[in-house]
Amino acid sequence: MKIVGVTACLSGVAHTYMAAELLEKKAKKAGHTITVETQGALGSENALSADMIANADVVVIVADINIEGSERFQDCRLVRATITAFLKDPTHVFEALEKIRHAPPATKISL
Repeated sequence: MKIVGVTACLSGVAHTYMAAELLEKKAKKAGHTITVETQGALGSENALSADMIANADVVVIVADINIEGSERFQDCRLVRATITAFLKDPTHVFEALEKIRHAPPATKISL
C-alpha cells in the first residue's frame, strides 16, 4: 500500500516528529511505502507533491491541530487521528488504513 501522511502538533516540536517516525517505522514493518510531511515549528518539511498524493492509496493525518493545505486531500481516502491516541496505540490507525484502502475515493475515517 502507498501511504502519504501529515503530522502536526500544537507546539510543532517533539510530538510532530515522534508521530512521523512511528508512522514510517510501522508502515515499513508492514511492507508499505510511506512519505510523511511534518508541519512543525520549522514550517512544512518533506512537503507532499500533487503526484505523491494522487498516487497514494490512502492518506493519514496524525495531528492535534488543523493542518495547512488540507484541501489537497478532499478526494482521497483519509484516516485522521490525534497524536496522543496514535502514539499510545498506532494499531488502530493501521487497521483503519487497511479497511479504507478499498473504499470509494473521498471516504474519511476519524479516530
